[in-house]
Amino acid sequence: MPSPITVAVTGGAGQIGYSLLFSIARGAIFGPDQPVRLKVLEIPPAMKVVEGVALELEDCAFGLLEGLDLSDDPDAALSDVNWALLVGSKPRGPGMERGDLIRENGPIFVSQGKALQKAAPDVRVLVIGNPCNTNCLIARHNAPEIPDERWFAMTRLDHNRAVNQLAVKSGVDVSAVERVTIWGNHSATQYPDYHHALISGEPAASVIDDEQWLQGDFISRVQKRGAEVIEARGKSSAASAASAICDHVRTFHHGTAENDWTSAAVVSDGSYGITEGLIASFPIQATSSGWEIVQGLETNEFSRARIDTSVSELEQERDVVSDLL
Repeated sequence: MPSPITVAVTGGAGQIGYSLLFSIARGAIFGPDQPVRLKVLEIPPAMKVVEGVALELEDCAFGLLEGLDLSDDPDAALSDVNWALLVGSKPRGPGMERGDLIRENGPIFVSQGKALQKAAPDVRVLVIGNPCNTNCLIARHNAPEIPDERWFAMTRLDHNRAVNQLAVKSGVDVSAVERVTIWGNHSATQYPDYHHALISGEPAASVIDDEQWLQGDFISRVQKRGAEVIEARGKSSAASAASAICDHVRTFHHGTAENDWTSAAVVSDGSYGITEGLIASFPIQATSSGWEIVQGLETNEFSRARIDTSVSELEQERDVVSDLL
Protein backbone atom coordinates (compact mmCIF):
# COMPACT_ATOMS: atom_id res chain seq x y z
CA MET A 1 0.00 0.00 0.00
CA PRO A 2 1.28 3.53 -0.81
CA SER A 3 1.55 6.22 1.84
CA PRO A 4 -1.80 7.83 2.75
CA ILE A 5 -2.99 11.01 1.06
CA THR A 6 -4.22 13.52 3.62
CA VAL A 7 -7.36 15.42 2.65
CA ALA A 8 -8.91 18.32 4.54
CA VAL A 9 -12.62 19.01 4.14
CA THR A 10 -14.09 22.21 5.58
CA GLY A 11 -17.77 22.36 6.42
CA GLY A 12 -17.87 18.66 7.17
CA ALA A 13 -21.25 18.83 8.91
CA GLY A 14 -22.96 20.35 5.88
CA GLN A 15 -24.86 18.53 3.16
CA ILE A 16 -22.02 18.57 0.64
CA GLY A 17 -19.45 17.61 3.23
CA TYR A 18 -21.61 14.74 4.44
CA SER A 19 -21.79 13.21 0.94
CA LEU A 20 -18.16 13.98 0.16
CA LEU A 21 -16.49 12.43 3.19
CA PHE A 22 -17.88 8.96 2.54
CA SER A 23 -16.90 9.10 -1.13
CA ILE A 24 -13.30 9.97 -0.26
CA ALA A 25 -13.11 7.27 2.41
CA ARG A 26 -14.39 4.52 0.11
CA GLY A 27 -11.82 5.31 -2.61
CA ALA A 28 -14.01 7.14 -5.10
CA ILE A 29 -11.31 9.73 -5.80
CA PHE A 30 -7.87 8.18 -5.49
CA GLY A 31 -8.71 4.57 -6.23
CA PRO A 32 -9.14 1.26 -4.39
CA ASP A 33 -5.47 0.91 -3.41
CA GLN A 34 -4.80 4.41 -2.05
CA PRO A 35 -5.20 4.94 1.71
CA VAL A 36 -6.44 8.33 2.90
CA ARG A 37 -6.48 10.39 6.06
CA LEU A 38 -9.29 12.87 6.61
CA LYS A 39 -9.08 16.14 8.53
CA VAL A 40 -12.46 17.79 8.99
CA LEU A 41 -12.94 21.45 9.90
CA GLU A 42 -16.18 22.86 11.32
CA ILE A 43 -17.30 25.88 13.29
CA PRO A 44 -17.69 25.27 17.04
CA PRO A 45 -21.55 25.10 17.04
CA ALA A 46 -21.45 22.29 14.45
CA MET A 47 -18.83 20.12 16.12
CA LYS A 48 -21.43 17.86 17.73
CA VAL A 49 -22.92 17.14 14.31
CA VAL A 50 -19.57 16.39 12.73
CA GLU A 51 -18.78 14.06 15.61
CA GLY A 52 -21.86 12.10 14.55
CA VAL A 53 -20.57 12.00 10.98
CA ALA A 54 -17.30 10.62 12.31
CA LEU A 55 -19.17 7.85 14.13
CA GLU A 56 -20.82 6.87 10.86
CA LEU A 57 -17.51 6.86 9.03
CA GLU A 58 -16.10 4.55 11.70
CA ASP A 59 -19.13 2.27 11.40
CA CYS A 60 -18.54 1.88 7.65
CA ALA A 61 -15.21 0.18 8.40
CA PHE A 62 -13.58 1.62 5.31
CA GLY A 63 -10.33 -0.23 4.75
CA LEU A 64 -8.72 2.80 3.08
CA LEU A 65 -9.43 5.26 5.90
CA GLU A 66 -6.25 5.38 8.00
CA GLY A 67 -7.07 8.40 10.12
CA LEU A 68 -9.83 10.87 10.96
CA ASP A 69 -9.30 14.15 12.81
CA LEU A 70 -11.99 16.69 13.70
CA SER A 71 -11.25 20.30 14.56
CA ASP A 72 -12.71 23.79 14.80
CA ASP A 73 -9.22 25.29 14.38
CA PRO A 74 -8.16 26.07 10.76
CA ASP A 75 -4.48 25.87 11.68
CA ALA A 76 -4.89 22.32 12.99
CA ALA A 77 -7.26 21.12 10.28
CA LEU A 78 -5.23 22.41 7.33
CA SER A 79 -1.73 21.53 8.50
CA ASP A 80 0.16 18.83 6.58
CA VAL A 81 -2.64 18.17 4.06
CA ASN A 82 -2.10 17.19 0.42
CA TRP A 83 -5.54 18.32 -0.77
CA ALA A 84 -7.64 21.03 0.89
CA LEU A 85 -11.30 20.99 -0.15
CA LEU A 86 -12.78 24.27 1.09
CA VAL A 87 -16.49 23.55 1.11
CA GLY A 88 -17.69 25.46 4.16
CA SER A 89 -19.09 28.96 3.75
CA LYS A 90 -22.16 30.93 4.72
CA PRO A 91 -25.11 30.38 2.36
CA ARG A 92 -26.81 33.25 0.60
CA GLY A 93 -29.83 34.34 2.63
CA PRO A 94 -33.14 35.91 1.59
CA GLY A 95 -32.66 39.37 0.14
CA MET A 96 -28.88 39.10 0.27
CA GLU A 97 -27.03 40.55 -2.70
CA ARG A 98 -24.02 38.76 -4.18
CA GLY A 99 -21.75 41.52 -2.90
CA ASP A 100 -23.08 41.01 0.63
CA LEU A 101 -22.30 37.30 0.40
CA ILE A 102 -18.77 38.05 -0.77
CA ARG A 103 -18.17 40.33 2.20
CA GLU A 104 -19.68 37.79 4.63
CA ASN A 105 -17.53 34.89 3.42
CA GLY A 106 -14.32 36.76 2.68
CA PRO A 107 -12.89 36.67 6.22
CA ILE A 108 -13.38 32.88 6.35
CA PHE A 109 -11.03 32.47 3.43
CA VAL A 110 -8.53 34.96 4.81
CA SER A 111 -8.05 32.77 7.87
CA GLN A 112 -8.04 29.54 5.88
CA GLY A 113 -5.53 30.96 3.42
CA LYS A 114 -3.19 31.87 6.27
CA ALA A 115 -3.64 28.41 7.79
CA LEU A 116 -2.77 26.74 4.48
CA GLN A 117 0.79 27.99 4.80
CA LYS A 118 1.20 25.01 7.16
CA ALA A 119 -0.01 22.49 4.58
CA ALA A 120 2.17 19.84 2.92
CA PRO A 121 4.65 21.11 0.29
CA ASP A 122 2.58 19.56 -2.50
CA VAL A 123 -0.81 20.85 -1.29
CA ARG A 124 -3.51 21.54 -3.85
CA VAL A 125 -6.50 23.66 -2.90
CA LEU A 126 -10.01 23.42 -4.35
CA VAL A 127 -12.48 26.11 -3.25
CA ILE A 128 -16.15 25.15 -3.42
CA GLY A 129 -17.74 27.58 -0.94
CA ASN A 130 -19.45 30.37 -2.89
CA PRO A 131 -18.69 32.72 -4.45
CA CYS A 132 -15.90 30.23 -5.07
CA ASN A 133 -13.82 32.13 -7.63
CA THR A 134 -13.43 35.18 -5.42
CA ASN A 135 -13.09 33.15 -2.23
CA CYS A 136 -10.25 31.29 -3.95
CA LEU A 137 -8.68 34.64 -4.89
CA ILE A 138 -8.84 35.73 -1.24
CA ALA A 139 -7.35 32.50 0.11
CA ARG A 140 -4.57 32.54 -2.50
CA HIS A 141 -3.52 36.08 -1.62
CA ASN A 142 -3.31 35.06 2.02
CA ALA A 143 -1.12 32.03 1.27
CA PRO A 144 1.53 33.54 -1.00
CA GLU A 145 3.97 30.65 -0.56
CA ILE A 146 1.65 28.20 -2.35
CA PRO A 147 2.33 28.29 -6.11
CA ASP A 148 -0.41 29.54 -8.45
CA GLU A 149 -0.80 26.16 -10.16
CA ARG A 150 -2.02 24.62 -6.89
CA TRP A 151 -5.18 26.76 -6.67
CA PHE A 152 -8.59 25.88 -8.12
CA ALA A 153 -12.20 27.01 -7.80
CA MET A 154 -14.80 24.48 -8.85
CA THR A 155 -16.64 24.75 -12.13
CA ARG A 156 -16.73 20.98 -12.62
CA LEU A 157 -20.38 20.83 -11.55
CA ASP A 158 -21.22 23.38 -14.27
CA HIS A 159 -19.13 21.33 -16.71
CA ASN A 160 -20.99 18.15 -15.79
CA ARG A 161 -24.33 19.91 -16.19
CA ALA A 162 -23.35 21.12 -19.66
CA VAL A 163 -22.19 17.64 -20.68
CA ASN A 164 -25.48 16.14 -19.54
CA GLN A 165 -27.58 18.75 -21.36
CA LEU A 166 -25.79 18.04 -24.65
CA ALA A 167 -26.07 14.28 -24.13
CA VAL A 168 -29.80 14.41 -23.40
CA LYS A 169 -30.50 16.71 -26.36
CA SER A 170 -28.60 14.48 -28.78
CA GLY A 171 -29.79 11.17 -27.31
CA VAL A 172 -26.33 9.79 -26.51
CA ASP A 173 -24.55 8.61 -23.40
CA VAL A 174 -22.66 11.29 -21.47
CA SER A 175 -19.42 9.45 -22.25
CA ALA A 176 -19.87 10.42 -25.93
CA VAL A 177 -19.64 14.16 -25.11
CA GLU A 178 -16.16 15.72 -25.04
CA ARG A 179 -14.44 19.12 -25.06
CA VAL A 180 -17.12 21.14 -23.31
CA THR A 181 -15.83 24.35 -21.71
CA ILE A 182 -17.09 26.54 -18.89
CA TRP A 183 -15.57 30.03 -19.09
CA GLY A 184 -15.40 32.71 -16.42
CA ASN A 185 -17.20 32.84 -13.10
CA HIS A 186 -19.17 30.19 -11.23
CA SER A 187 -22.28 32.34 -11.38
CA ALA A 188 -25.18 33.12 -13.68
CA THR A 189 -22.71 34.93 -15.97
CA GLN A 190 -20.64 31.81 -16.66
CA TYR A 191 -20.39 30.83 -20.32
CA PRO A 192 -20.99 27.15 -21.18
CA ASP A 193 -19.28 26.88 -24.58
CA TYR A 194 -20.41 24.24 -27.07
CA HIS A 195 -18.44 25.53 -30.06
CA HIS A 196 -15.53 23.10 -29.62
CA ALA A 197 -17.54 20.28 -28.05
CA LEU A 198 -17.70 16.90 -29.74
CA ILE A 199 -20.58 14.42 -29.62
CA SER A 200 -19.55 10.93 -30.73
CA GLY A 201 -16.54 12.55 -32.36
CA GLU A 202 -18.56 15.06 -34.39
CA PRO A 203 -18.98 18.80 -33.73
CA ALA A 204 -21.84 19.37 -31.31
CA ALA A 205 -23.38 22.02 -33.55
CA SER A 206 -23.65 19.55 -36.43
CA VAL A 207 -25.13 16.79 -34.27
CA ILE A 208 -27.58 19.20 -32.61
CA ASP A 209 -28.72 21.23 -35.59
CA ASP A 210 -30.56 23.76 -33.45
CA GLU A 211 -28.62 26.98 -33.01
CA GLN A 212 -31.49 28.63 -31.16
CA TRP A 213 -31.38 25.92 -28.49
CA LEU A 214 -27.58 25.89 -28.30
CA GLN A 215 -27.34 29.68 -27.92
CA GLY A 216 -30.43 29.98 -25.76
CA ASP A 217 -31.83 27.20 -23.60
CA PHE A 218 -28.58 25.23 -23.36
CA ILE A 219 -26.62 28.16 -21.95
CA SER A 220 -29.34 29.50 -19.67
CA ARG A 221 -30.21 26.02 -18.33
CA VAL A 222 -26.63 25.42 -17.26
CA GLN A 223 -26.28 28.94 -15.84
CA LYS A 224 -29.48 28.62 -13.80
CA ARG A 225 -29.38 24.93 -12.93
CA GLY A 226 -28.53 25.61 -9.29
CA ALA A 227 -31.62 27.77 -8.90
CA GLU A 228 -33.67 25.08 -10.65
CA VAL A 229 -32.49 22.49 -8.12
CA ILE A 230 -33.38 24.79 -5.22
CA GLU A 231 -36.83 25.43 -6.69
CA ALA A 232 -37.51 21.70 -7.05
CA ARG A 233 -35.78 20.36 -3.96
CA GLY A 234 -36.04 23.25 -1.54
CA LYS A 235 -32.29 22.99 -0.94
CA SER A 236 -29.17 23.69 -2.95
CA SER A 237 -27.22 21.04 -4.87
CA ALA A 238 -25.42 18.71 -2.48
CA ALA A 239 -24.89 15.20 -3.86
CA SER A 240 -24.16 16.51 -7.34
CA ALA A 241 -21.71 19.06 -5.91
CA ALA A 242 -19.96 16.34 -3.88
CA SER A 243 -19.77 14.16 -6.99
CA ALA A 244 -18.26 17.06 -8.97
CA ILE A 245 -15.64 17.62 -6.25
CA CYS A 246 -14.66 13.96 -6.59
CA ASP A 247 -14.53 14.34 -10.38
CA HIS A 248 -12.33 17.43 -10.14
CA VAL A 249 -9.81 15.93 -7.73
CA ARG A 250 -9.73 12.58 -9.55
CA THR A 251 -9.10 14.35 -12.87
CA PHE A 252 -6.24 16.44 -11.50
CA HIS A 253 -4.79 13.41 -9.67
CA HIS A 254 -4.92 11.01 -12.63
CA GLY A 255 -5.26 13.33 -15.66
CA THR A 256 -7.83 14.06 -18.35
CA ALA A 257 -8.61 11.57 -21.08
CA GLU A 258 -6.43 11.89 -24.18
CA ASN A 259 -7.76 14.55 -26.59
CA ASP A 260 -10.35 15.71 -24.06
CA TRP A 261 -10.35 18.44 -21.43
CA THR A 262 -12.19 19.53 -18.32
CA SER A 263 -13.21 22.90 -16.91
CA ALA A 264 -11.71 24.46 -13.79
CA ALA A 265 -11.22 27.95 -12.45
CA VAL A 266 -7.49 28.62 -12.11
CA VAL A 267 -5.22 31.63 -11.75
CA SER A 268 -5.40 33.38 -15.11
CA ASP A 269 -2.12 33.89 -16.93
CA GLY A 270 -3.79 36.24 -19.39
CA SER A 271 -4.82 33.52 -21.84
CA TYR A 272 -7.79 34.41 -24.05
CA GLY A 273 -7.59 38.01 -22.86
CA ILE A 274 -8.82 37.10 -19.36
CA THR A 275 -7.36 39.49 -16.79
CA GLU A 276 -4.18 38.09 -15.31
CA GLY A 277 -4.48 37.05 -11.68
CA LEU A 278 -8.23 36.50 -11.63
CA ILE A 279 -9.52 33.03 -10.73
CA ALA A 280 -11.40 32.22 -13.94
CA SER A 281 -12.65 29.03 -15.55
CA PHE A 282 -10.79 27.74 -18.60
CA PRO A 283 -10.54 24.54 -20.63
CA ILE A 284 -7.86 22.48 -18.88
CA GLN A 285 -5.86 19.40 -19.85
CA ALA A 286 -4.24 17.56 -16.96
CA THR A 287 -1.78 14.75 -16.38
CA SER A 288 -0.69 13.12 -13.15
CA SER A 289 2.26 15.53 -13.09
CA GLY A 290 0.54 18.84 -13.90
CA TRP A 291 -1.97 20.73 -15.99
CA GLU A 292 -2.20 23.45 -18.61
CA ILE A 293 -4.79 25.73 -20.15
CA VAL A 294 -5.83 24.52 -23.60
CA GLN A 295 -4.49 27.07 -26.06
CA GLY A 296 -5.47 28.15 -29.56
CA LEU A 297 -9.25 27.79 -29.37
CA GLU A 298 -11.12 30.21 -31.57
CA THR A 299 -13.52 32.49 -29.71
CA ASN A 300 -16.02 34.05 -32.07
CA GLU A 301 -17.92 37.27 -31.43
CA PHE A 302 -20.75 35.42 -29.67
CA SER A 303 -18.32 33.67 -27.30
CA ARG A 304 -16.14 36.72 -26.75
CA ALA A 305 -19.05 38.83 -25.54
CA ARG A 306 -20.09 36.22 -22.99
CA ILE A 307 -16.59 35.58 -21.72
CA ASP A 308 -16.03 39.32 -21.30
CA THR A 309 -19.28 39.68 -19.34
CA SER A 310 -18.23 37.00 -16.87
CA VAL A 311 -14.70 38.38 -16.56
CA SER A 312 -16.14 41.83 -15.84
CA GLU A 313 -18.14 40.34 -12.97
CA LEU A 314 -14.98 38.72 -11.59
CA GLU A 315 -13.20 42.07 -11.72
CA GLN A 316 -16.06 43.71 -9.83
CA GLU A 317 -15.96 40.99 -7.17
CA ARG A 318 -12.20 41.41 -6.82
CA ASP A 319 -12.70 45.13 -6.23
CA VAL A 320 -15.29 44.44 -3.51
CA VAL A 321 -12.73 42.43 -1.51
CA SER A 322 -9.64 44.45 -2.36
CA ASP A 323 -8.94 45.09 1.33
CA LEU A 324 -8.71 41.33 1.94
CA LEU A 325 -6.10 40.73 -0.74
